[in-house]
Amino acid sequence: MINMLRNRRSVRKFVDKPVEAEKVKSLEEALVRSPSSRSINPWEFIVVDDKGIIEDLAKCKSHGAGFLSGVPLAVIILGDTSRSDTCVEDCSIAAITLQYAAESLHLGSCWCQVRLRDHGGGRSAEDYVRELLGIGQRYLVECIIGIGYPAEEKKGHDRDSLDWEKVYYNKYGE
Repeated sequence: MINMLRNRRSVRKFVDKPVEAEKVKSLEEALVRSPSSRSINPWEFIVVDDKGIIEDLAKCKSHGAGFLSGVPLAVIILGDTSRSDTCVEDCSIAAITLQYAAESLHLGSCWCQVRLRDHGGGRSAEDYVRELLGIGQRYLVECIIGIGYPAEEKKGHDRDSLDWEKVYYNKYGE
């Protein structure tokens, strides 16, 4: 696992090749196995492989979503706010669980933040995605994870470049 963490990088360029059905099923299993606070599992997921819908998702915000237009698979992570007050945390855990599962299957991935982002014209990115996919108001739209076969190769970050000064022992600042 630590080697996977050392090598995983966000991928924004993908090969034009669909993700095989058995890998999609493994990704779905990773999602529903994701831990959540008190095992409430307030998350829900929309798996999108329709190129037209993915192109529309790539327009959810003015910056940081364009890479989605090149992904063969997108997963929208939703939190049911009527079930839990920890939706943001639980959805974030599910998202990174999905990204690690993708990495283990030799797939690349990248997070696209949706919650609290602007679509433009006074409209939120969340409202844009809700309308596009028919999502009810009680759900927060945390993010979209783009997944596919990488068309770029990135080296992991060097150990010396990591923020070791952000790790303390026993008390803050020590």
